[in-house]
Amino acid sequence: MLHDPARHEAVQAIDWNESLARETIARIVADTERRYSPDRYWPAHPLDADGDDAPDQLATPLYHGACGVIWALRYLQAVGAATLTRSPGDEPGTLLARNRAWLGSSAGAEKASYLMGDTPILLLAHAAAPTAELAEQYAGQLTALIEGNLDHPARELMWGSPGTLLAALFLHERTGEARWADLFRRTAAKLWSQLLRSAEHGCQYWTQDLYGRQGSYLDAVHGFVATASVLIRGRQRFHADTWAGWQRCIVNTITRTASREGNRASWRAQLVTSAAAPPRMLMQFCHGAPGFVICLADMPGTELDELLVAAGEATWAAGPLTKGSNLCHGTGGNGYAFLKLYRRTGDDLWLARACAFAMHGIAQTEAAALHYGQMRYSLWTGDPGFAIYLHDCIHGTARFPTLDVFDADPGRR
Repeated sequence: MLHDPARHEAVQAIDWNESLARETIARIVADTERRYSPDRYWPAHPLDADGDDAPDQLATPLYHGACGVIWALRYLQAVGAATLTRSPGDEPGTLLARNRAWLGSSAGAEKASYLMGDTPILLLAHAAAPTAELAEQYAGQLTALIEGNLDHPARELMWGSPGTLLAALFLHERTGEARWADLFRRTAAKLWSQLLRSAEHGCQYWTQDLYGRQGSYLDAVHGFVATASVLIRGRQRFHADTWAGWQRCIVNTITRTASREGNRASWRAQLVTSAAAPPRMLMQFCHGAPGFVICLADMPGTELDELLVAAGEATWAAGPLTKGSNLCHGTGGNGYAFLKLYRRTGDDLWLARACAFAMHGIAQTEAAALHYGQMRYSLWTGDPGFAIYLHDCIHGTARFPTLDVFDADPGRR
């Protein structure tokens, strides 16, 4: 099968209710503001504890910690989805210091990480800098991080150079300065040089050195398609011949690695597998069809159109995830695949499916808050990220947080 049925549930038959969606956004924002503490930021959630982490560990990263919540609150206000009662966050130096402490012994090697390191904190600081001099100071720090991450062995979005490739793209969109486009091209050129070729599958791929193991991920966080997403979004910064090479590479790898069942399609987590470890078939943003649709929906041309629709059908057939309403591995993240297909095809069916997942996700959010006695204060794994999904359902937009968009209004500086 293309998914594990035990990880999914039937979508609840709840009619779309825009008023309830807006009320849910307001409730998430109000609760998030209320639970803020200068010392602890936000209460940790049991589902965000990793391994031997203490249940009350101070989490700071963009992915599942304070940086992501600060970003989400600022973004929701900037797009008119919420009115904040206070300025979220504090002096960037404090958040940077706490994030270095969170990284611990790996801070030296991993400080440039886009989802876990200093890079997004400095992106926020650069955007809010009150003077040109301070903005330039942050720009210098960002330059050092992006350049220092060029040879990172992960070669994926969370820790490696694809994440800092995305940061360079956001900075170029924000400022229009040539130095960021140059860094974008330098990082992309390095990634091109690191591509490997699979004779078995007839396609190119990257390996990722992650957590003491080497992988060949294809997915939308650690894998090939996440990097492809950044290249697609930044394609206008390439010479036409360079982009044509990338486009051929992306289309070939995506088509050759797809798994098909009737009118549905998805992708296994890793390209290289063994008899002892058969392909893992998941159906969530971070592994499987939803993430592929989200990452590839802006690809020019029509070569992937049928495959993307098939991936959308597989996502709908699987149903909402039992792991909650979050973006990375929950109902909201999968719903973004439908919003992307609505924007690409113009077919109202996909917007209706996105809204159906939104209503199901609202029910999941309410049930989880009751069960745990708190909301989940996280961008990629919690409720502020889901609030942004609800906003996009209301407006029929499809800007996946901090992957498609960092500034609500780029080009301000």
